[in-house]
This record gives sequence, C-alpha cells and structure tokens, in this order.
Amino acid sequence: MFNGLFNWMSNDLAIDLGTANCLIWAKDRGIVINEPSVVAVHVGGRGPSKVLAVGQEAKDMLGRTPGSIKAIRPMKDGVIADFEVTQAMLKSFISRSMTGARLIKPRIIICIPYGVTEVEKKAVKESAEQAGAREVYIIEEPMAAAIGAGLPITEPSGNMIVDIGGGTTEVAVISLGGIVFSKSVRVAGDKFDEAIIKYIKDKYSLLIGERTAEDIKITIGNAYPFDEELKNYEVKGRDLIAGAPKVIEITSDEIRDALSDPISEVIEAIKTSLEKTPPELAADIVDNGIILAGGGALLSNLDVLIKEKTGLPVSLAEDPLTCVVRGCGKTLESNALLKLVATL
Repeated sequence: MFNGLFNWMSNDLAIDLGTANCLIWAKDRGIVINEPSVVAVHVGGRGPSKVLAVGQEAKDMLGRTPGSIKAIRPMKDGVIADFEVTQAMLKSFISRSMTGARLIKPRIIICIPYGVTEVEKKAVKESAEQAGAREVYIIEEPMAAAIGAGLPITEPSGNMIVDIGGGTTEVAVISLGGIVFSKSVRVAGDKFDEAIIKYIKDKYSLLIGERTAEDIKITIGNAYPFDEELKNYEVKGRDLIAGAPKVIEITSDEIRDALSDPISEVIEAIKTSLEKTPPELAADIVDNGIILAGGGALLSNLDVLIKEKTGLPVSLAEDPLTCVVRGCGKTLESNALLKLVATL
C-alpha cells in the first residue's frame, strides 16, 4: 500500500542519457528536458572543478572557451566517460524536471546501449542514484526504441529496430518481450560529424569544429542522391596552410562521399543482424520491415539507401529523436511492462 502511494506521489522520470542529447520524460507531463549532453566546467586552481553551465548553454561554448573553461561531453559511445561530470549533469537536469514537493525521491528508468559491461551499467545506475533517485531501473536502448515506436514487442512476431544515436547504432530483433538478437556498433551521429571534419580537412585543408560539422550534416547531409539539384552550403573555418579564416562552398554530393564509410558500417551491422535472425522471425521482418529511430535516422535518404541494400521495407518511427525516451516513459507507466523489459 505504502509503496503504491509513494509511486503515485513521486515525480517519476524516464531518462535517455545519450552521447549527443539527454532527454527526460516526466510522469503526466511528457518530455520536459531535451538538451545536449554537454557540461561547461571551470578548470585549474585548487579544489574540484566548478560547473558553470549544463545543456544548450554549455554546448554554445564548445570550441569558444578560454583556457580556464572547458566544455565537456561526459558521455562517449553511449556510456559514461566522466562519472563526476555526468553526475553533475544529471543532478541539474533532474532538478529542473521536478515539480511540487520534493519530499519523495523519484523512481527513474534510464536506458543504456545493448551489451554494455556490468561495470558500465553500474556506473549509470550509481550516477542516477547520486543525482537523487529513489529507485533506478535499467532498460536497453533498442527495447525502449521499439516500445516508443509502437512495435508489438510482446507478440510472437519478429520486429527489427535500428536506433542510430550519437555514439552508437543499435540493431535489434525483438519478439515476445525479449531481444532475440542485437548488434551494437560504435558508429553513429558523432562518427558522421568526424567524417565530415576529416573530409573537409583532407580535401580543402580547412579546419572546422564539431558544431559546424553537425550543421553541415543536418542541412545538406545525405546517404542517397537527392531527386532535385545539388544542395550547396557555405563553410567557414581556418585555412591550415595560410592560418587565416577562410570560406568555401561544398555540395551535398561531397558530404555523401564523406559519410559513405560510417554509413557502410551501419548497413553492415543491419545485414549481419538479418543473417543471424531465426528464419521464422526473418519472414516476419519481410512483412513488417525495418523501423529506424534515433537522431541519426533523420539523415536525408538514409531509409532509401537501407531499403536498396537490404531489399526490405524501411520506415522512420514517429519523431525518431524522442523515440527512446518515450519508450522509457511508456515502460514506467506500466508495471507489467516494467517487470518484463527492465531490471533494477
């Protein structure tokens, strides 16, 4: 009885602690936080580093800070790379997500990439506990994405979800509330940005930052040729030869070339997963198709390329960027689902 009352009164939260973005869903309120996973800290001097900004405010400082301030992305490849900074980030986001009385700590469900080590899983859980959680549940990202996409995960049929985040791409075949086969590769949105930076550096001897690369990816990035004319984009950076600022113009075709290698790795992971899928479930996937989720799925014409390479129907989940956190939220709302797919 008391446990049920606690659950009713507490501000339960679902967290998609991503490499690129952190999203938080709150009970009865939906998504309340959707900000970059970036923390700006003051370094140097005595004592611990002081947190100056978290989220979008901190991201705006990337590449623009003096020596005493460092903008840190504490998540790398979907797991915690800096425990203390991640904890500070979570505390800030959780505090901003809470409403009303805070006498009762929240239950929190938090997603992790499939196949992470027990040490990595423990780090995520401890980070949430230190940030103020009463109970912490863990759910694997592909399962959360499938629930968020509205797939019938509890039925005896094969469903394939491809979640392309910032640090990892998770490919999973799900049936009867469990993951039958999953493959995780540490190639996703961040690697797309790195490929663009390298391409422009090698071809034009121009150095650009992470934010510029991300803007290029969002604006003219593509995995398959556009039907219309080439799209152009003006790029500003530092000339590595002259050392001065320089402006160049690049085309969508060039960016497709730049992204070809990391995209090939994603498609290879999908093909491997299809090869490892039991025949009966593979037959279901022929009918049901492949569902794409995650921010990386928004890359123009990626669904067209995957369809061409696999010969299967491919579609985007509704609002791919928030798919995982919405799946976590749905899980938190249903005790039966929570028992089925999440662990303490």
